[in-house]
Amino acid sequence: MSPIIKAALWMAGWLVCMLVMAVAGRETTRELDVFQAMVMRSLIGLVLLYPLIHLNGGLGTMRTAHPLQQLARNVVHYGAQFSWLMALNLIPLAQVISIEFTLPIWTAIMAVAFLGERMGLWKSLAVVLGLVGVAIIVRPFNGTVSPGQLVALCASLGFAASVILVKSMTRTDKPIVIMFWMMAIQSVIGLVPGLMVWRWPSAHVLPWLLVFAFVGTYSHYCMARAMLHAEATVVVPMDFLRVPLAALTGWLVYSEKVDAYVAAGAALILVGNLLNLKAAKA
Repeated sequence: MSPIIKAALWMAGWLVCMLVMAVAGRETTRELDVFQAMVMRSLIGLVLLYPLIHLNGGLGTMRTAHPLQQLARNVVHYGAQFSWLMALNLIPLAQVISIEFTLPIWTAIMAVAFLGERMGLWKSLAVVLGLVGVAIIVRPFNGTVSPGQLVALCASLGFAASVILVKSMTRTDKPIVIMFWMMAIQSVIGLVPGLMVWRWPSAHVLPWLLVFAFVGTYSHYCMARAMLHAEATVVVPMDFLRVPLAALTGWLVYSEKVDAYVAAGAALILVGNLLNLKAAKA
C-alpha cells in the first residue's frame, strides 16, 4: 500500500472523529464550562490512551526528543481548541467550519516557511478549489464580522501552527509520544481554570463528555499517523471533505437542509482532493 493511501486512510479516521467531536463538543458545552470540558477531556484522554501506551512499552518509552516543542505545541493547541469550542457556541456550526478551513492556507505558508516543503501547481490548485467549495457551501459574505468569527479565525491560525509543530516532531517522536504529551501538558494547563468553574456532569451530559474525550484523543493520533506518510501540504487539503460531511451530519442530527450549493461545493472539494492525491502519487 502506497504512503499516500495510508495517509488518506488515517485522515478518514480523523474526519470521522472530528465530525463526532463537533456534535459532542457542542452538547457538552451546553451544560459545562469550556475550561472544565477541556480539562476533563485531557484527563479522560490519558486513561483512554493508556492501552496504546502499554502496547508501545509503557510510560518509560514516552520520552520526547523535543520537550520545548511539545510545550509550545500544546500551549498553542490548547488556545486553539478553547477558541474552537467557544466559537461553536457563538456562531452557527457551518460558519465555524468554513472559517476553520482557512487552516490549509496558513498551514501551507508555514510548511513552506518552516519545513522546507514546496507548494506546486497541483497542491495550490487543490487548496484554491477547496476554499472556493467551502465558500459556495457556507456563503459567509454577509458584510459584517462578528466576535465569534474572529474567535474561529484565531482557532484556525492556532490549529495551523499546531499541525506544523506536529509534522516537525514526527521526524523523531512517535505519534503515541506526541499524543501522551498533548494530554499530559493540556491537563496541567487546564487544571486550575477547570477547577474554578467545576460542576458535576449530569447523567445527560456524561456520555457526551466521554465521547468528546475519546474522539478528541484519537483524532490527533490519526492526524499524527497521517503526517508520517505524507507531507503536511498533502494531508491537510484532505480535510476539506469535512465540510460536505459536516453538512450531511447537520442534516442527519439537526435536520439542516442540504441544498444545491452544498452539492456544488462538495464537488469542487472532491475534485481538489483528487487532483492533490494524483499529483502526490506522480
